[in-house]
Amino acid sequence: MKWRVLPLATHDAFYNMATDEAISDAIAQGKAPPTIRFYQWKPGAVSIGHFQSMNDEVNVGRCKSFGIDYVRRKTGGGAVYHAENGEITYSVIAPESLFPKGIIESYKVICGWVVDGLSEVGISSQFAPINDILVSGKKISGNAQTRRRGTLLQHGTILYDLNVEKMFSILKISNEKISDKMIKSVEERVTCVLRHKKVSEEALYKALLKGFTKGKEYEFGKLSANEIEKTSQLVKTVYKTQEWNFMR
Repeated sequence: MKWRVLPLATHDAFYNMATDEAISDAIAQGKAPPTIRFYQWKPGAVSIGHFQSMNDEVNVGRCKSFGIDYVRRKTGGGAVYHAENGEITYSVIAPESLFPKGIIESYKVICGWVVDGLSEVGISSQFAPINDILVSGKKISGNAQTRRRGTLLQHGTILYDLNVEKMFSILKISNEKISDKMIKSVEERVTCVLRHKKVSEEALYKALLKGFTKGKEYEFGKLSANEIEKTSQLVKTVYKTQEWNFMR
């Protein structure tokens, strides 16, 4: 089976989430090949898990003052701050049949591609169930997955740079937790590529591309006209709406 690779591109949060759903729908209908997509966020954004409450997790007022987007994902998991130029995000969207039935086993397969990519820039990392990737015991990548209509969607972030103070100012964390001590403790649990290797984002992207496509037949592609139309429709009717983002 030949994979379609959508090269690294930068979009806003609503477009990024709508694109994943549009591709997922096309694959479920047999109208698109399995797809690997790389992207970044501009402006920066916070995405919350499907089952979270925006008001509980995110300081919406501060996001507005910083010009940061906020959006609900279709996948579960926790709130994530996506810094502009601070990470590379990937999505893998494909028929479920291409992956193990078990959730952890399927995470292990796709997270293994991230591990392979990081090794290309000389960073040794390990998959840590359920869905993290660690370097020297610190998290460098978080991942989330959902399955629907026979299609698996997994997306995740690879942290390139890290601004813990800005992250804390946007995510809703009690004041006592934003102490220097708390920031220090997060610094001890989370890491990023630049703390291990001085490589450009372009070099990191090329390394991840290698890790994700190793052993696969693939070609670079683009969204079909139907996927573009569906993405545009989903941005307006779902991902930019108060009803979706504040449903809980």
